[in-house]
Amino acid sequence: MPLISTGDIALAARTHATGVGAFNVVQIEHAQAIVSGAEAAGLPVILQISENTARYHGSLEPIGLASLALARAADVPVAVHLDHAESADLVHEAVGLGFTSVMFDASTLPYDENVAATLAITSYCHSRDVWVEAELGEVGGKDGAHAPGVRTDPEEAHAFVGATAVDALAVAVGSSHAMLTRDAVLDFALIARLRDAVGVPLVLHGSSGVGDSGLARAVGAGMTKVNISTHLNKLFTRAVRDYLDSHTEAADPRRYLGPARAAVAAEVTRLLGVLSRPSR
Repeated sequence: MPLISTGDIALAARTHATGVGAFNVVQIEHAQAIVSGAEAAGLPVILQISENTARYHGSLEPIGLASLALARAADVPVAVHLDHAESADLVHEAVGLGFTSVMFDASTLPYDENVAATLAITSYCHSRDVWVEAELGEVGGKDGAHAPGVRTDPEEAHAFVGATAVDALAVAVGSSHAMLTRDAVLDFALIARLRDAVGVPLVLHGSSGVGDSGLARAVGAGMTKVNISTHLNKLFTRAVRDYLDSHTEAADPRRYLGPARAAVAAEVTRLLGVLSRPSR
C-alpha cells in the first residue's frame, strides 16, 4: 500500500467524528507490533518517532527508514510522524526521509516566539506537502508537572492556528506525559470548546494516563489524534520481565522480545477499537 499522509488519516477521522491512534515507536519491535495490531483491527494507525528516540538510536534515519518500510508494506493505511521535535534540523531530516507529518514543539517558548518558530516550520513543510502539528498550552509530565491550571485557552488556540497555519493542534486539557496510571481527569467541556474554536484536528498528548472511557469521551468531545506511548511500553516491559522470570537461562533476545511484541500488538488492536467508538 502506498505511504499515506497523517493528514489524510486525521481528516478522515475528524469527518467521521472518530479517533485515530498514534503510537510511539522506540525500536523496530514497537513498529512491527503497531502495524500488526492495526491490521488485526482493520483500522488506520500512525507510527510516531520522537526526538528522544532518534537521539537514542544515534540519528533518525535507522528507525525512521525501518518504520517507513513497515508502513509501505502494511495492509491498512499507516502514516509515519515525527513527534515532539524541538529541532528544526530534525524536522528537515524527517521531511527528507519521507515522513508525511511532523509535530514541532515550541510550547515552552513565550507565545510570540512559539508563533514565529512554528510558522517557519509550517512554511517549510507545506512547501513539501508535509502536515504540521504544533502544541499550545504545555502538556505536563516530562518535568513531573500535572498541574490543574495548565490548560489551552480556546481564543488563543484560534489565534495561534490562524497565525501559524498548522494542520493540527496538541492542546493541554488535563493529561500528562509519562503517566504510569490511567487516572487522568480530562476537561471534556474544554475539549468541546477547543473543537469549536479551531478548524483543525485536535491532538491529545499524554493519553497513556487516560482510561478507556476517558479516551472514548475525549474523542466524542472533539479529539481526533490520540497519542499513546508509556502505556504500551509498560506492557512491552512486563512481557519481557515475565518471560525472563520464568526462563532464567534465556539468552536469545527473540525469545523475550517476541512475546513483548505480541502483547503490544494485541493492545493496539484493542485501543483502536476504543477510539473508533466515541461516547459523549
